[in-house]
Amino acid sequence: MDDETVGIVLVVASAVGFGTLGIFGVIAAEEELSIPTVLALRFALASVLVWTVLWSRGRLRIPSRRIVAIAVALGAGGYATQSALYFLGLEFMTAGMVAIVLYTYPAFVVVLTAVVHPDRVTPPLIAALALSIGGVALITGADPAGVDPRGVVVVLGSACAYSLYILVSQRALATVPAETLTAFVLPAAALSFLVFGAGTGSLTIPATPTAWGVIFGIAILATVVPVLTFFAGIARIGASRASVISTAEPGVTVALGAVVLGEPVSVVTIVGGALVVTGVLLIQREETV
Repeated sequence: MDDETVGIVLVVASAVGFGTLGIFGVIAAEEELSIPTVLALRFALASVLVWTVLWSRGRLRIPSRRIVAIAVALGAGGYATQSALYFLGLEFMTAGMVAIVLYTYPAFVVVLTAVVHPDRVTPPLIAALALSIGGVALITGADPAGVDPRGVVVVLGSACAYSLYILVSQRALATVPAETLTAFVLPAAALSFLVFGAGTGSLTIPATPTAWGVIFGIAILATVVPVLTFFAGIARIGASRASVISTAEPGVTVALGAVVLGEPVSVVTIVGGALVVTGVLLIQREETV
């Protein structure tokens, strides 16, 4: 395969990997694993694997103290909050619905950007924002199977936290490679859940092979593999095209939820999800113009 095709395959693999997160999250809840336990182990194992891969390839770099401080804040604050709310949302909605609602985060990026740089907001961006929010409103208003208004609010909070994470990390990425920043974000997120879990007494050791399998699945298939393949894909086809291809992620989660977990998929879910993804595509198109 040529370099471009390899890049596309890598980004598709990344979307599929990230798309499995909700599925593993539902199974983790069925195994009675607490959210702090799942996320502490997820980020701790992912940290070890990412550092090992970068070191073995000679690409491990120690950035300045300022960048390390930013990465720690991003991991312990933004990424930890986003992940916790995402997994909490799985307690109220299906994995597919959580993935769709979370994918409104580019719309939140637009809103937050408008506060700081109102001149950068164009009519197409406003239309894209309306499509994304309208898709969620359609799904929620129609009240199809798998939707709980409380879950929608929680996952919208996750999307908002993720948008803040993206905006702050974009400034850091001007001076440090994304994979290097990620190498420091992951352990910071792990530490935050270890501290929270220890303080609340909610940390437990997985007691069954299935529970451990879920933990390793989340850490490897839903975190390390998609992160590294996405970076590798960007290097070959660019960030803009990679972002467009990655919009397959919520569709992957919806499909896996139906096949693996038997989650219901209604016409309203498909239409609402399509509106959200269309809005995201328009936002990405405007940002590259």
